[in-house]
Amino acid sequence: MSAHWIAVASAAHVRRGRTEGFMQVNHGKAAPLRRVKPGDGIVYYSPSTVLGEKDGLQAFTAVGTVREGEPYQGEMGGGFTPFRRDVEWVKARETPIKPLLDRLEFTAGKSNWGYQLRFGLFPISAGDFALIADAMGAETSTDATA
Repeated sequence: MSAHWIAVASAAHVRRGRTEGFMQVNHGKAAPLRRVKPGDGIVYYSPSTVLGEKDGLQAFTAVGTVREGEPYQGEMGGGFTPFRRDVEWVKARETPIKPLLDRLEFTAGKSNWGYQLRFGLFPISAGDFALIADAMGAETSTDATA
């Protein structure tokens, strides 16, 4: 059975990963990526457009399925080699979280709904994954939504 995850990163970082077919979390740490397995569904949440800015974006910015393989190190320049996993991203639109807060299991009824987002990667239910993917208008269903 596949798991479903929310990963957290700025929209600019997510857009690069979407373009190049990978994900990375927690500033390139390997340990969180080892929890994610091939076939798992990934949704990215971006609190801001650019790391460190407080522009209030608060949106889901990518959705896809983890591909076969293990975490590996990518080259970002300047000696920074963050760990990554390959992801099959599906075409979807960036979607604000606020209209979904009362419908998502991980946020419903919680005034501090953003707290768990601070962990950078956490599991969600298949229902939440499907709700988010639908709200994003994901063009194709991924194996993780089945």
